[in-house]
Amino acid sequence: MIFALWLLAPVGLVFGVGLGLSFYMTRRQPLTEIHSPAEYGLEFEEVTFEAADGLTLCGCWIPAPGSERAVVILHGHGGSLDWDIHRAPALHAAGFNVLLFDFRAHGRSDGRLATFGYLERLDVQGAVEFLKRRGIKRIGLLGFSYGGMASTLAAPICPDVNAVITDGGPARMKTAITGRCVEVNLPRGLAAFLAWLVISVTSLRLGVNLSRYEAVRWVGQIAPRPILFVHGELDQYCPDFDELYAAAKQPKELWRLPGVGHTKASETYPEEFRRRVIGFFDENL
Repeated sequence: MIFALWLLAPVGLVFGVGLGLSFYMTRRQPLTEIHSPAEYGLEFEEVTFEAADGLTLCGCWIPAPGSERAVVILHGHGGSLDWDIHRAPALHAAGFNVLLFDFRAHGRSDGRLATFGYLERLDVQGAVEFLKRRGIKRIGLLGFSYGGMASTLAAPICPDVNAVITDGGPARMKTAITGRCVEVNLPRGLAAFLAWLVISVTSLRLGVNLSRYEAVRWVGQIAPRPILFVHGELDQYCPDFDELYAAAKQPKELWRLPGVGHTKASETYPEEFRRRVIGFFDENL
């Protein structure tokens, strides 16, 4: 009996650590910045719509009168639509309607649990249905980091999405979490184990195997719709990017940037970034 308790104690400790990390990484993210399209002289409407599972999401609709094309901008983990409003003016000036919204458990939207893309793909589904009700015929997704991952998980189940751009979207949450742990100076071996533990425990909490909902497993289903990858070679959250790109089917494009980190392309090469994004959507929407 005592021997059994000695065996169970470390197992319980490991599970407790995993549970704590899982709650920490999936917790609700507060609103940390507040911005408005009005800062850029854009007319807009604050909107709400339902995710595919009925959860209420809050967003910002920037109409381009006369246009039936729209781009949905998808923010990163811990962020909100406010972080990306500065990206809207160039798209709007190019003739695109723009929709930004807060993912579940982020910013103004409902929800207490972030799910590493598993349910966030339903948020994107809800956004697509919102656009269709507004008369939009051609839809593009522009996702950054967490939003890029969500876009690659959502597009396969959203046939009305016509084109996707993912900037820094991780191939696997395990490697992204490993990168974050290494970033805070944990040894890589320990970081990889903790990442596996977080995904495993969160899978138990959700009642689903999250490893089945990795971007690398879904990206190939986006074809024949085009996808553009933006990848900085110093991106610590996506060391397995080449696997993600290889898993995608044609038509696909890649803008690879030596010496650039996670989602830093638009900061490092702002004019080139705008030109490529607008050019890609102009051609495919």
